Amino acid sequence: MTANRWGKPMVSFADLGIEPLLVEALKQQGILEPFEVQRESIPDAMLGRDVCCRAPTGSGKTLAFGLPLLAMTEEAEPQRPTSLILTPTRELAEQIFNVLDPLAYELQLYVQAMYGGTSYNKQFRALERGIDVLVACPGRLIDMMDRGAVSLDDVGIVVLDEADRMADMGFMEPVCKILDRCKKDRQTILFSATLDDEVADLVRDYQTNPVTIEVGPKEVTMESMTHYFWLMPNSKKSAISSEIIRKCGRTIIFCRTRNGVDRVGDEMQFDGMAIETLHGGLSQRQRDSAMKRFQHGECMALIATDVAARGIDVEGVNCVIHYDPPENGKAYKHRSGRTARGGSTGIVISLVQRPQKKQYGRIQRDVGIRVEFEPPEFSVLPEFEVEYIAADRRQRSNRNDSGGRSGHYGSRNGGGRGGGGYRGGGGGRGGGGYRGGGGGRGGGGYRGGGGGRGGGGYRGGGGGRGGGGYRGGGGGRGGGGRSSGGNGKGDSYRGESRGRNYKPSKSSSKGYQGGKKPSGGYAKKSGGFRGGKKN
Repeated sequence: MTANRWGKPMVSFADLGIEPLLVEALKQQGILEPFEVQRESIPDAMLGRDVCCRAPTGSGKTLAFGLPLLAMTEEAEPQRPTSLILTPTRELAEQIFNVLDPLAYELQLYVQAMYGGTSYNKQFRALERGIDVLVACPGRLIDMMDRGAVSLDDVGIVVLDEADRMADMGFMEPVCKILDRCKKDRQTILFSATLDDEVADLVRDYQTNPVTIEVGPKEVTMESMTHYFWLMPNSKKSAISSEIIRKCGRTIIFCRTRNGVDRVGDEMQFDGMAIETLHGGLSQRQRDSAMKRFQHGECMALIATDVAARGIDVEGVNCVIHYDPPENGKAYKHRSGRTARGGSTGIVISLVQRPQKKQYGRIQRDVGIRVEFEPPEFSVLPEFEVEYIAADRRQRSNRNDSGGRSGHYGSRNGGGRGGGGYRGGGGGRGGGGYRGGGGGRGGGGYRGGGGGRGGGGYRGGGGGRGGGGYRGGGGGRGGGGRSSGGNGKGDSYRGESRGRNYKPSKSSSKGYQGGKKPSGGYAKKSGGFRGGKKN
């Protein structure tokens, strides 16, 4: 056991029982020391115990349940996953997938996210090939069960993430139906920001002698934020919001309706502000694009409805603006909790029209704060290090998927997507480098040096997802991208066919790196995979 910079013993992931392959994969991502929620929950989860954990969003809970789940997941038959993660929103399902997929890759496990707003056919095909870990929203999973596309009879591990949000969104009935279809002797791991009301019923009815763990404050701490209630006419809200963003940097703005989100977005973009919008009226592709741009720092603000923003976990949000009043104190807490995470401070500003003072007064009493209603005063806002991003007057990505903006977040080394480079050397995606050195996706390198997706290398040097390698140099996950023939989205995955024996047992010692590809598809990682020589 090593010591941290304060001389105290540092618990490592290996100390918690996580296997070396996963520990090394975490190390490559710069993740060395587990957070509190991970230290507290992983040992019991690794023993197969039911775990009931109260932890706030942003505390590191995805790895807290994800690492034990991956370590204990068994290989699945087609249409019969063995591990299931239920989550309330599409955005959270995608976030969990993005965290777990590269780790599952090390263990030769296949993770798939399943939610509404996406193609049924793609999900049918994925289920037919076999999904080991299924990350799903309750509504789409029930739909697929009713269609006979998936059976939960083999599910031995279930994770309920943000159970309180699922209760708030009316998902308890489908969640219970899903749990009833899983194995009776399954392990059930539950994470929630609160453990009362319907969540307590869920624990009582569907967990067996769970280990109860509580991490962090019992609810969003209003004291960790600085609250302002600024009086203004409705006509001034958009301009004042733009000034707040210029002062505070990364901001989430909440509106009550879809039309309100679009209207505010148009006004702020006209004011020269690079923003993205998020609401239920957008396609899944548009929502994903907006979230990625905001997460990657390619816009300064995200304007969203309450429902669309549920489950979003984005680091480094300095400010939350209540453009429209929240429904009640609980909604105020949910919105405001997007800032001041991980021990940091945050700014929460409510834009109050005079007729709304009484409503906001009730909200203040509900959340236990008392703040005067005052005219806007920007000098009281703390100084944040802000790199200004200008809009290019074109439509936002969620209005037009074909183009982004020039001059996005921070203009690091030259600009943004399609403008001058973001984390690159000379241009944005399709321009001169995106975390690479010679071009964007489809231009000259994506985290690599030879080409974009389908152009010459994806995190590697020899081909894109459908051109000769995935994270490697001559063939990936089964020979030619994600399929046997070199077409990244072809008729096979991890080899020529995904059957019962598509990969050898975990005791296999041979790798898939320097020699020939096994005829069955996907070989054990202990011999290495990403390149030409054994590590």
